[in-house]
Amino acid sequence: MATITRIQPRALVRASGGPRYAVALAVDALGTGLLRPFLLLYGVTVLRLSGPATGIAMTAGVVAGLVCTPAVGRWLDRGARSAVVAASMLVRVLGVALLPATPAGHAGLFAAAALFLGIGNQAWPAAHAAVVATVAHGRERDAALAGGRALRNAALGAGALLATACLAGGTTALRALAAVTGLAYLIAAALTWSVRLHAHPAATPADDGGRAPAPRKFALLAANVVYAFCLNVPEIAIPLVLVTQLHASPVWSAAVFVANTVLVVALQVPVTVLMSRFSRRSVLALSGVVLAASYLGFLAATSLGPGWGTPAIATVSVVCTIGEIIYAGSATALVTALAPAHVLGRTLARFQLSTGFGLAVSPAVITALAPLGPAALWGSLAAATLLSASAVAIEKNRGTRGSGCCRRAPAGL
Repeated sequence: MATITRIQPRALVRASGGPRYAVALAVDALGTGLLRPFLLLYGVTVLRLSGPATGIAMTAGVVAGLVCTPAVGRWLDRGARSAVVAASMLVRVLGVALLPATPAGHAGLFAAAALFLGIGNQAWPAAHAAVVATVAHGRERDAALAGGRALRNAALGAGALLATACLAGGTTALRALAAVTGLAYLIAAALTWSVRLHAHPAATPADDGGRAPAPRKFALLAANVVYAFCLNVPEIAIPLVLVTQLHASPVWSAAVFVANTVLVVALQVPVTVLMSRFSRRSVLALSGVVLAASYLGFLAATSLGPGWGTPAIATVSVVCTIGEIIYAGSATALVTALAPAHVLGRTLARFQLSTGFGLAVSPAVITALAPLGPAALWGSLAAATLLSASAVAIEKNRGTRGSGCCRRAPAGL
């Protein structure tokens, strides 16, 4: 068991890529917060597209982004760092620029905009993690990754609030919102590019011809798909249950979402630092147990029915958020620590692919299970998450035995 790492705010900023990079992250997240919740509204309200056509275009953008992640990983493994992050921001500038140029009823250009936005959104996480892994190491790197997530959530929330305030302006305000978002992405890209961070790829093993593949931690990646469902619980599962099953006011859903954002911003770094006394893999397995417990708590709360059930779900959502915080603070940190330097990019890209896939399929799974009853929804999520936590814990034993391509995991993993 390790001692708790103490990291000063200035050191945290330095470990996250420096002040300019931190500002770039905040501006980029602010722009995403302005647009992300209202891209669907832009397609339906401003462009007058049908709801299904708008949704299909947005889904296609996410899928295209996932397809591009392997190429991002290879680019990172050639040593690029800040350039990849800047590119993920610039490609979103192209996407946003297409929105005001799209005439009403033109689904093709809207789909192209969603495509660029999807590619940028899916490329960013792996690129950002690679930047942090290049400038920081050990538990300082873990705290920096957590700090970046907290900063991003704060800026996303601020952007969403600003966008909500602009909705009263109708079509004109939404077009202005798109323009401001594009400007934010452009500023963030310029700041990131100015950092000019490049890594020298580590030498690959001599017997592989210089093309060593990234290690495939199938159990960890498969478990991460299920873990990623927790990120959509406050946005999809809880509002769905509150409104359709408990007939609660939408205000409750908004309160749960706001509380989730505030808790992540306030606790992500402290909880990650607190958990640094344990191995990253143990913490990741623990997060699955906490999440599964929260899902069972939602099941019990729903059984209370309208009235007591609503505040009970809001209370249990705090436990779910704690599980999310523990998961987010350990998952990327574990993958980054396990990855050999010469395949860091491809390893992070595979991890992002599993996360993105989980986020992409979770709305369909949640909305399919919810009509079958609370036991089907929350019981299935709890069982799948506990199974995933077990897979993470079992993988530790297999990884330490190893043969040939496997080596003993370093302490702290």
